[in-house]
Amino acid sequence: MKLFEKIVNPRDIRRKLGMNQQEFWTQIGVTQSGGSRYESGRSMPKPVRELLRLVHVEQVDLSKVKHEDFEIIDYLKGSHPDLYKSLKKAVRTNKKKEEH
Repeated sequence: MKLFEKIVNPRDIRRKLGMNQQEFWTQIGVTQSGGSRYESGRSMPKPVRELLRLVHVEQVDLSKVKHEDFEIIDYLKGSHPDLYKSLKKAVRTNKKKEEH
């Protein structure tokens, strides 16, 4: 979430990603004109901010996420916290390897 913490204005996030308004905003279900208003300073509702964070900062492909995935995560966290922590660490390690 480093990108989102450093960049408050959605325009800056969009530009850093090299996207035009149409590409950027339609991925989270906002029209280009609505996105333009947010970029100009209009208050952004919390659900829109959260979608922006998930899609453009965390790079989550929402089309691949299912409710069952969250149920599995909750189950692992509650019933097997050590396994959850181990898997989380393995994913981070793998991600770092892929970046280099």
